[in-house]
Amino acid sequence: MRKKIIFFFLIFFCTTAFSNENYYLMLKNSKVNVRMGPGLDYPVKFIYKKKYLPVKVIDKKENFRKVIDHKKNSGWIHISQLKKVNSVIVLSNRILFKKPSVYSKPIANIDSGRLLVLKKCKKDWCEVSSQTYKGWINMYNVWGKN
Repeated sequence: MRKKIIFFFLIFFCTTAFSNENYYLMLKNSKVNVRMGPGLDYPVKFIYKKKYLPVKVIDKKENFRKVIDHKKNSGWIHISQLKKVNSVIVLSNRILFKKPSVYSKPIANIDSGRLLVLKKCKKDWCEVSSQTYKGWINMYNVWGKN
């Protein structure tokens, strides 16, 4: 009986301790190669040309991370081209507000697919900036927030 308990404990520990939970990072540079496999000897699959684009890490091998973007494109990127996420992509049309409330003054309409850089967050709201606007947005239906 004691061996069974130890066996189940080890199984539980191994599955929880080594589970690879997905998380978000963002592109560090305005030109990032995405490769077919986890190494510099693999061919370039495509090139991202959008600095701060958030991507979800779905696998890792040594210094490479397999990522997927909001359009379901995936590939391998060297870890030196990634950094901690502080940006999101809006997945549906939204309104940017002056304060973190739907009752505050609306500033702008934010179209689906727009990249926003996060400044600070309070509960379900984050202060964000885009190329021309700065304000608060409800974090419902966005890609890139952990």
